[in-house]
Formats: sequence, C-alpha cells, structure tokens
Amino acid sequence: MLEDFLTAARARAPEPSEALMARILADADAIRPRRAIAKRSLRERFGTLFGGWQGIGGLATATAAGLWIGYAGIADPGTLSGGLVEPGAETVELMPGADVFALASAVEG
Repeated sequence: MLEDFLTAARARAPEPSEALMARILADADAIRPRRAIAKRSLRERFGTLFGGWQGIGGLATATAAGLWIGYAGIADPGTLSGGLVEPGAETVELMPGADVFALASAVEG
C-alpha cells in the first residue's frame, strides 16, 4: 500500500502555485539593486573599491612608510628590530664559495 502511494507521488512532479511564484518574483524585484549605483561619481566608486576612507588612509600610510624605508635604506634587520637581532643572524650563506652567475649560465647553456 505504501509502495503504491510513493509511486503515485513520483509520477506527479510538484509545481509551485502561481501565487507562490508571484510572491517570489515580487521579493526578488524588491531587493534587486537599482540603477542609482551607476550614477555615483568616479571618486565614490574608487572609494568603495578600496574600502572607503579607512582603506584609502591605510594604503596611503603604507605607501608613505614604504617610500621612507626604501629611501632611508634601513634594510638592516638589526636597525629595524632595535638591536634585538644578533649581528650574525642577518644573513646565511647557503652555498659558500659558489659563483651564482657561473651556476646560472651553466643551467642556461
């Protein structure tokens, strides 16, 4: 008896009613973005793209700091860390005595 009921249920595909479809389309139309977004100025669009004034301020600060560090030439880890890094820990020679340019030309040739 249950098998007959399930067979009949499989034969008839469920379809949403017209009223349900009308409500779904009305809800979708209500939340759809309008064309007002396209009327924003180019400056407002870039501001939104970079996260508002907070994001643009962070990018400007990082740019200024990068330029200052690059211009000042303080790439020494001991200088940047306030002397917390030991002088011997700055560089590691992985291939002592190897001529890097000779190795590169040997790989190409």
